[in-house]
Amino acid sequence: MQSQSPRPPPPLPAPNGVFPALFTFFSCVIAAIALVSAMSTVHRSLIVLHQVPEGHVGVYWRGGALLNTITDPGFHWKMPLVTHYEPIQVTLQTDQVRDIPCGTKGGVMINFTRIEVVNRLRKEYVYETLLHYGVQYDNTWIYDKIHHEINQFCSSHSLQQVYIDMFDQIDERMKDALQSDCTRYAPGIEIISVRVTKPTIPDNVRRNFELMEEERTKVLIAIEKQKVAEKEAETQKKMAISEAEKNANVSKIMMEQKLMEKDSARRQEQIENEIFLAREKSLADANFYRVMKEAEANKLKLTPQYLELRFIEAIANNSKIYFGDKLPSMVFDQRLLGNFLQEVAKKSNSEA
Repeated sequence: MQSQSPRPPPPLPAPNGVFPALFTFFSCVIAAIALVSAMSTVHRSLIVLHQVPEGHVGVYWRGGALLNTITDPGFHWKMPLVTHYEPIQVTLQTDQVRDIPCGTKGGVMINFTRIEVVNRLRKEYVYETLLHYGVQYDNTWIYDKIHHEINQFCSSHSLQQVYIDMFDQIDERMKDALQSDCTRYAPGIEIISVRVTKPTIPDNVRRNFELMEEERTKVLIAIEKQKVAEKEAETQKKMAISEAEKNANVSKIMMEQKLMEKDSARRQEQIENEIFLAREKSLADANFYRVMKEAEANKLKLTPQYLELRFIEAIANNSKIYFGDKLPSMVFDQRLLGNFLQEVAKKSNSEA
């Protein structure tokens, strides 16, 4: 069998009238973009169509004279070769001033490696600022001014003050100095903040400062340890005082409790004594009343007739019989005894 050759692809359909028109349109767009890109590389004085970026305004010079025309962000037209254009930033910007050498009051040379100045040019003052100080206005009022103020500050202070004692004040001092002159001579420039980095000092001086800082740290650590020891001693003292006060309060409460118990027992004993005395008094009064009543009763009963009756009853109850010649006289004597008792009863009645 013979191998068959592959079939050629079918021919493409012929383009209609839409595709050539689209191709022509996209070609024109690409050509325009390429033209604008090529024009952006040419000097601004030759560009007719230019773009002002966001955050900037357009400023123009004609024949070297600054025009008072200020344009906003976007596309704008200008005359080529005659009008010169520059974009001026009106938003926040940070200018970095590097390598600022200065000598301290004691003659030690130090170097500030970087100082950052955050500033802004107000839009309404763009024309006035550029008219007096040009496009590079920040060279005059930021870069050169920072050099001047830093040298003024260093020359009037010692290394100890610049490097340690007053370093935290340099930012505000620089900001106030810059803003003061800008407000007076260039009011359109607003200084937002200044950030100053630690300056570099000679190695031997830096080592001395490090040793001083170590000693200062040791002193601070010792002071803190002393404070901690004092706090611990004070805490222990307070705890001891609190414990003593607690024990004293407990003893006082227990003593009061014992006193209350003693007082309660005393009152209870006193009440019992009063009850006993009242009972004994009642018994004595009752006994006295009984005796008095018995005495009154006996007084009423002790009559001669009653005594004679009792005497006769006693004789009658006697079971013994006596014999002798004295018996009549004994009976007689008993009668005499009755008479004697009558006389005694009379005497007692008369005395009463």
